[in-house]
Order: sequence, then C-alpha cells, then structure tokens
Amino acid sequence: MKRLNYRFLPLLLLLLTSAQVGLGQNAAPSALPPGFERWEFQVEGVAREALVHLPATAKEKPAPVVFVFHGHGGMARNVVRSFAIHRHWPEAISVYMQGLDTPGRLTDPQGKAPGWQKTLGDQQDRDLKFFDAVLARLKQNYKVNEKRIFATGHSNGGAFTYLLWAERGDILAAVAPSSGIAAQSLLKLKPKPAMHLAGEADPLVKFAWQKRAMDTVRKLNGCDAEEKAWDKSCTLYPSRTGTPFVAFVHPGGHALPASAPALIVKFLKEYSQL
Repeated sequence: MKRLNYRFLPLLLLLLTSAQVGLGQNAAPSALPPGFERWEFQVEGVAREALVHLPATAKEKPAPVVFVFHGHGGMARNVVRSFAIHRHWPEAISVYMQGLDTPGRLTDPQGKAPGWQKTLGDQQDRDLKFFDAVLARLKQNYKVNEKRIFATGHSNGGAFTYLLWAERGDILAAVAPSSGIAAQSLLKLKPKPAMHLAGEADPLVKFAWQKRAMDTVRKLNGCDAEEKAWDKSCTLYPSRTGTPFVAFVHPGGHALPASAPALIVKFLKEYSQL
C-alpha cells in the first residue's frame, strides 16, 4: 500500500477552505442585490422582513412608494427579480415584503409555504399590521409622497393587494393586482384607479373568476362602456370620475408576463389619483 504524500496536504486544505468560503458567499442569506436594504421588524412579537430599494434622494425629495407582494410559496427576493419595479421606476421607493407560512385556498392547505392573509381578521391581521409598520418607518425616516403610494402583487399577493385596497384604500393612490382575486374584499372597495393582469389560460386562478372581478371593478369605478387600446394586450376603460381601469389580458397561464412590470409602472405613473 502506497503512503499518502503529505507534501500536498496544505494545498488541499487551502483549496477546500476557499471552496467553502465561495459557497458561503453565494448562499449567504445577508447577500442583497445592489442598492437594497433588508429591513427587520417585530410585529406583535413576530419577526418580519422586507427588502427595500431607496433612491438616493429619498431623504430630500418626496418619493412615490410601490409595495410589491409575492405569490403563495414565493419569496421577496424572487419578486425583486420578476417585478423589478426599482429598475423601471428608480425614482420610487420599492418595497418587496416577505410573507409568512399561511394556509392557501387553492394549494397548500397545511400552510407550509409563505403567503398573505386572505380576509380581514385572518391570521390576526398580521399582514395588514406589517404593511402599517413598514409604511410608518418609511414616513419616519424618508420623504414619502403620500399621494403616490401604490400596491401590486401576483396571485396570493394580488389577492392581498385587493385586501389592502379594501382595508387601506384611503392610503393607496392606485393598485395593480395580477392573477389574484378576493371576493370578500370586492364588496368593500371604493373607486380607485386600478389595473388587473390576467392570463386566459390560467389553470389556478381561473380566467372566468378574474373576469367577474374585473367587471365588478369597472362598474365600481364608473368606467365608460367604450374601451380604448392602451398598450399591447391592454385595454383602457376611461372613467368620468377619474378612476380608470386597465385590463391586461394575455394568452398565457398563471405566470407573470415578462412585459408586465414595465406596464404596471406605466399605469401607476399615468393614473395616480392625485
């Protein structure tokens, strides 16, 4: 049996250590995209977290604020990439909030994946309180344009956007839910500029369900029967009361289309309720 050549042992240990450090850096939970801060909260004793992108002038000039909510089973870090509001609207404060394990209506009834409360009173209103805490910190430390606070989200995050509209509608200037509905929230909505994104082949949140929600919002907002082309796959329904509705209906399924973030930002900029 050959004896191990120990001359190469220090080099081997060095290579292994370097590899471990590299893996640690790639997987480090503290690693953030450039320009982001991780904000931590204790909301009634529960740890919460949000990833926040702040423009350089946020302490000097009032900035719009866009809250973004991931779908059930999603992560704030993922919607930083998929929505990328900070890239399409760098002058705005972008807030990507992280949900907690929550039972789902269509999937995950055991609540093993993160999501958002579904109705007022659900989960002791932990997510509405989280929203309030984040907004309070923003107002305390930065200049917030209180007439330009928005919410958008996908799937369960879209449903939570509807819930925010129902329960915090006096704060929000406009909303843009995607592939999500919240039937109970619809009953409490007050007119507000809104955009809804829906896939005609959505296998999870059926298009027929979303169409009923869109029809309800159009009626609520006092939209004209006459429609106008607004952008690719987007239809504008003007409103005499200043609360227009845009329907972004695409042929795809449940996933957020790649073109959606830019169109959401376009809508929020054009139809803020001032």
